[in-house]
Amino acid sequence: MIDSSESREIHVADREGRDVDLLHFDTINIAAVVSYVGTGYSGFAFQEGQSTVAGELLRVIEICVGMKPRLSVAGRTDAGVHARGQVISFRLRADIRFSTARFVRSMNSLLDPRVSVRAAWVASDDFDARFSARYRKYRYRIAYGSAPDPFVSSTVWLLRDRLEVAKMREAAEYLLGEHDFSSFCRKDPNGGSLTRRIDEIAIESDSDGLDIWITASSFCHQMVRSIVGLFYQVGTGKLKPEYAESALSARDRSKVKLLAPAMGLVLWEVGYDNGVIPEWS
Repeated sequence: MIDSSESREIHVADREGRDVDLLHFDTINIAAVVSYVGTGYSGFAFQEGQSTVAGELLRVIEICVGMKPRLSVAGRTDAGVHARGQVISFRLRADIRFSTARFVRSMNSLLDPRVSVRAAWVASDDFDARFSARYRKYRYRIAYGSAPDPFVSSTVWLLRDRLEVAKMREAAEYLLGEHDFSSFCRKDPNGGSLTRRIDEIAIESDSDGLDIWITASSFCHQMVRSIVGLFYQVGTGKLKPEYAESALSARDRSKVKLLAPAMGLVLWEVGYDNGVIPEWS
């Protein structure tokens, strides 16, 4: 049996839609790595009457195992944002016959082609996709060109003119470490703290465009796209690199208004303690 303190996370619905309290059953903790193209989805989080990644996953999980669990997710990506290495976890009754290999095959045969389960495993009882995560890494892709490439246009921000990468890197230095990111985030409706710690920002340039990599323990709503929007303005010369420091100090959302388009953003990787996630590709 599991500890009663977890009861808020383990109520599920059976195939007929009846509520099932898993406290009355032994359970197993399942985790999975999921990739998806966010185009056409209203974000990851389930919303009644909306097309969401969580809704699609739950639809197929219910077909495969006969119950609809409550998902924990490492990153609640917004509408139009993609993921390469999203991680989810959920509990199932232990008396359900469960094979991770069969689960992955069955899920991928039934899911929308925009969504794929890359790996699944039986996790330790205390693992939680959200709360066990040590870091999240996002990549934002900017491409240069005069016309969109239809094969990649849904996953890049297309710009005609090249950006000044050296100045963007200068701006990035001001954002490293722990800060109040109120100027870069939508206000938390529950009054939660907007203090976050950015561990690394890397801006890699190539002949076709550039990749902006941002790694942090966690992110607040719209944080990455706001940072990229500021970098864009610095890269075009509209703002000086040191504006990043003054924007942080202001703690005023109106100081960073430009949101980079969602389509260029990918939740690339979620990090946990060594050995928690099996190798996948």
